[in-house]
Amino acid sequence: MKMKKVAALILSGLMVTGLLTACGSNKNNTDENGEAVGSVYYLNFKPEVAEVWETIAEAYTEETGVAVKVVTAASGSYESTLKSEVAKKNPPTLFQINGPVGYQSWKDYCMDLKDTELYTNLTNKDLAITDGGGVYGIPYVVEGYGIIYNDEIMQKYFALDSKAVDIESAEEITDYATLKKVVEDMTAKKDELGIEGVFSSTSFAAGEDWRWQTHLANVPIYYEYQDEGVTDKAEIDFTYNENFKNVFDLYLNNSITESGLIGSKTVEDSMAEFALGKTAMVQNGNWGWGQVAGVSGNTVTEENIKFLPIYTGMDQDTDQGLCIGTENYFCVNSKVSEADQQATIDFVNWLTTSEKGKSYMTNDLGFISPFSTFTEAEQPDDPLAREVVKYMSDDTLTTVTWNFTSFPSQTFKDNFGASLLQYAQGSKDWDTVVSEMKADWASEKAAAAE
Repeated sequence: MKMKKVAALILSGLMVTGLLTACGSNKNNTDENGEAVGSVYYLNFKPEVAEVWETIAEAYTEETGVAVKVVTAASGSYESTLKSEVAKKNPPTLFQINGPVGYQSWKDYCMDLKDTELYTNLTNKDLAITDGGGVYGIPYVVEGYGIIYNDEIMQKYFALDSKAVDIESAEEITDYATLKKVVEDMTAKKDELGIEGVFSSTSFAAGEDWRWQTHLANVPIYYEYQDEGVTDKAEIDFTYNENFKNVFDLYLNNSITESGLIGSKTVEDSMAEFALGKTAMVQNGNWGWGQVAGVSGNTVTEENIKFLPIYTGMDQDTDQGLCIGTENYFCVNSKVSEADQQATIDFVNWLTTSEKGKSYMTNDLGFISPFSTFTEAEQPDDPLAREVVKYMSDDTLTTVTWNFTSFPSQTFKDNFGASLLQYAQGSKDWDTVVSEMKADWASEKAAAAE
């Protein structure tokens, strides 16, 4: 039966949806042979999709007879809610972590999923959270980011007789050297192209610097981790800081906005500039399509919005794909009964293999799926999502995983962002940016370990 919201849970900041057993718990039922039949309790992270999960729970129970309970934590309270719920007699059987840092907090509750169908079907197994020989967190949705470009403007550039490159399309840009040459030539010809700058504003208003201190920084950190075969470090060398500087300078020097004015620019400003055709490129993720399409006066059509990887001058540039990853990993509670564990594994398998489950994931939740069980036609139908799927499916390219989930703290990110702004405005030299970034990383990692 449906369980209505009760006052006590509302007061505690929880929203309960889904189907419960008659006694209102997730205790095991028994089948006609007296064997334990498990149930599912999912602690959901996002309030905005709580009603969708309620519908999914109802559909699954109707089809299988297995009880599913969904509790959605209030916005910003997931960690505290999870701590409270796992201590109860009937804790969540399915919960989520945000990456390696989250795993360190919850590893005692994460079941090894390496032998599950869910892990077998994961397209890029490097995306999973592993520890030793085990697999403890599996991404259930991915997003991708890179350099978004307006192909209508790019085609206009490549049609110029006076262009400084021999290539004929943006798709032929496969390394930083070519990207730099194209961008700088486009800047010189911006009046002919009808743009005000090649790149949209490098936003640094308060809270708007995450594209640089997190997303852009991910690329050099990814390569440093790859060199050492690790997924985290107590101290960072920032080995490829010059590669970061390469593309950061390219953004700054070929922007619609002078560096001295970027401290007031927001991501919304940046996306609006792109949407209105004032710029040809902007670094952002597939979520950016909604930001572009929603701008009044938008001139960028679906067929003309595409992605390039963030090339930084690495030897591996030509083999590099988009930055694709997630902060959303399914974990199965290792401390619940085997029956509940199996019921939970069956539930997530249904979500990712059955026609009905996959439809909910794509059409109702809007997820780009990282599983081989989804065809391209079963992925979200927006242009940037299709671009992510295209890159993710290209086995000639190497996906840059999201290693910023291992960054030590928000304080580290904020400090790094502030330092980058000072560099952009000419009040701090690059060597100081690098040394302070490394020191902050070490101190924040040490503080987290205490």
